[in-house]
Amino acid sequence: MSGPSEPTDDVAFEYMVLSRHHYLSPHGARTHENALDRSAYILLSRIRVQGPMSIGELSDAFGLDASTLNRQTAAMSRAGLVERIPDPEGGLARKFRITEEGDRRLDEDRAARVHALDLVMEDWPAEDIEAFAAFLRRFNTGIERLDGRPWPRP
Repeated sequence: MSGPSEPTDDVAFEYMVLSRHHYLSPHGARTHENALDRSAYILLSRIRVQGPMSIGELSDAFGLDASTLNRQTAAMSRAGLVERIPDPEGGLARKFRITEEGDRRLDEDRAARVHALDLVMEDWPAEDIEAFAAFLRRFNTGIERLDGRPWPRP
């Protein structure tokens, strides 16, 4: 780039750099060998917040095709992370619910990510961490607004 950069140029650059870091994932932080893969972590997180979801609901939530989600949920089922249940509201489509093992593994991975963030931000004042979280939330909700797929927050 030549000349003065726009603030969004700086954001684009830092976002690119952030996306290359794997330190915050349990695999990158090397916290435990039984870490969830990225897709399982994200799907389990969504199901935990929203409750049991069908393939169609997952497809709407993530913008992924049913075949991709069938592969991901099948792998999660084989690993004992989710189970298929009848729709609690009486619908025809079966839904995926997190198992106790899925809850346990999700909690483990989340704790590992929080620990990695604690290490990265160990010299940050609490106010800076709170402000950073607020900016990230605002950034994410802006993306969700444009994408039309809001993420439910607890």
